[in-house]
Amino acid sequence: MDRAQLADFLRTRREALQPEDVGLPRGARRRTGGLRREEVAALAGMSADYYGRIEQQRGPAPSEQMLAALARALHLGLEERDHLFRLGGHPVPQRVFRDDHISPGVMRILDRLDDTPAMIISRYGETLLQTRMAVALVGDETRFTGLARSAWYRWFTDPASRRIYPEDHHPRHSRILTAQLRAAYALAPDGRAGEIVDALLAASPEFAAIWAGHEVGLAYTDRKILIHPELGELDLYCQNLHDPGQMQTLLVFTAVPGSASHEKLQLLAAVAA
Repeated sequence: MDRAQLADFLRTRREALQPEDVGLPRGARRRTGGLRREEVAALAGMSADYYGRIEQQRGPAPSEQMLAALARALHLGLEERDHLFRLGGHPVPQRVFRDDHISPGVMRILDRLDDTPAMIISRYGETLLQTRMAVALVGDETRFTGLARSAWYRWFTDPASRRIYPEDHHPRHSRILTAQLRAAYALAPDGRAGEIVDALLAASPEFAAIWAGHEVGLAYTDRKILIHPELGELDLYCQNLHDPGQMQTLLVFTAVPGSASHEKLQLLAAVAA
């Protein structure tokens, strides 16, 4: 670990960002540019004291999880993230298998969607980040661990995951999710997709039957019906923005202005609060 270089690198990247770059209000009393230490700490999910000690070249060496959180908070590119890991004394993450790094451009877009349900999904159906409105709409999908991180796995193993869709839509969702998993599996059968397939073949007869059908190319339309526990049924449009470099997708949910579902989305802000 190179404490001096790590501290200097974090400081320069912190000072290069403006509050609006990360979805924070500038405030009338802010006299200098850049982010404050406590703002970076909050974005990375750590205490301001812990982050401050890193910049002051004291305290314990940050873990890989902490460095990954800092890379995300500071909107680092892949080369910058790798450099951060080296300074922190850890091996550089393998880009082929690590899919939780979000590109700075996509992060900037998400930061400007605070009043909109939006979420970033990995190539394996794992929710990496959600806006507060997305959490209010579909729940916190970033809390899962292990295979359950994947929506594909949860759909066939956890009945609670199906409650947000009308029951008569479940069969088509099952076929589409299986087709998505097959596409990921075809690219890397020995990777994470293969782990999910093997686990589901052992755990879900429904999945096994659909998998045996070899359906490919199934996809959602841009319109979805979701069931919210407090607001009821919402008729929403789901727009997809793909990041081919990271093989991630930004999902944004909207409703037709003036519709009942649009009014419910306005109420969703109160639920989020």
